[in-house]
Amino acid sequence: MILARLVNWLDDRIGFAALRHVTEEKRVPLHRHTPWYYLGGMTLFFFLVQVATGILLMLYYRPSSQEAYESVQFIVTQVPFGWLIRSIHSWSANLMIVAALAHLFSVLLLKAYRPPRELTWVSGFALLLLAMGFGFSGYLLPWNKLAYFATRVGTDIAGAVPVIGGFAVRFLRGGDHITGGTLSRFYGWHVAILPAIVTGLLLLHLYLVTRHGMSAPVSEEKRPGGPRTMPFVPDFLLRDLFGWTLALGVLAALAALYPWELGEKADPFAPAPADIRPEWYFMFMFQALKLVPGGEHFGLENEVYAILGFGLLGAIGFLVPFLDRGVAVSGRSPFFTAAGVVVLVFMVVMTAVGYHAWWPVGGALVLTVVPWITGRMLHARISRSS
Repeated sequence: MILARLVNWLDDRIGFAALRHVTEEKRVPLHRHTPWYYLGGMTLFFFLVQVATGILLMLYYRPSSQEAYESVQFIVTQVPFGWLIRSIHSWSANLMIVAALAHLFSVLLLKAYRPPRELTWVSGFALLLLAMGFGFSGYLLPWNKLAYFATRVGTDIAGAVPVIGGFAVRFLRGGDHITGGTLSRFYGWHVAILPAIVTGLLLLHLYLVTRHGMSAPVSEEKRPGGPRTMPFVPDFLLRDLFGWTLALGVLAALAALYPWELGEKADPFAPAPADIRPEWYFMFMFQALKLVPGGEHFGLENEVYAILGFGLLGAIGFLVPFLDRGVAVSGRSPFFTAAGVVVLVFMVVMTAVGYHAWWPVGGALVLTVVPWITGRMLHARISRSS
């Protein structure tokens, strides 16, 4: 009785009935590509894990060059289950970017950015870049040797950009060199500025997904009576929660069996390690820059052209829904599909080469991409013949 009165009291002031009506009316397209829809919720799950574990780590972490390494060392050796919380935080950060990248490419290849979902794509693409910004800013916080020199290399790359390079380096580092001020600045970005921006964009993204619904493939939309659907509550929601449970199990196993290493404390006067490299989601750019031949043209080094090329590709990625005008008419765009596959292959191959893991990763790529391309070609031939 008291609980019912409390629910009615809250309903009058918050409007639970309207929210319940929205969830009851929301439906999800049901087809052979439906499993790709769960990647968005999986990314959200890993982000929530990041928030929860990050708050716990903040209770003990000290953002200064004199105490940062020792505070992390205290967390993993003295705080009860501190090593587990740190490992979960680190592993979930990587799995979040894996899920976000898979979600992005599934949206690209399924043409889910078709009108009126252009802004859904733009907000999602921005969230992916911000997630990578989370990784870049958080990488330095343990103040270990590998993170210190990787951050120096990453900020040096930003400094190679013409005109704004010097400003970009000073903005990122808080000066000309990586110091305790850089650490404090990265900490501010990691725990305050980026979370605030991501929260706003995430709410916008979720609103747009709710507003326009989940996109169905063109072949499904042309079915008589429209695409088959299932209710969001409880059918899709229970499946989503089951996926979250599996993800939690995988995350806990990785964190327990492969604890995240701390390494040696950073020493600005020590030589850079021989195997210095960035996080895996930046490896494809890092490796591609290593393959650029030396020399310069028109007063700029060849490496600068490669950096500007990556920037141009990022801008094109933002504008895909507005550049791909054919998809709004026919729902198909072979050029952008092929471009997306080429970019995916390039990222996987460059990452594999950077980690000297060409054969296992390349073999997995061949086993996944080649059947997909073959299937698309056969589907197109059958559609033309019918």
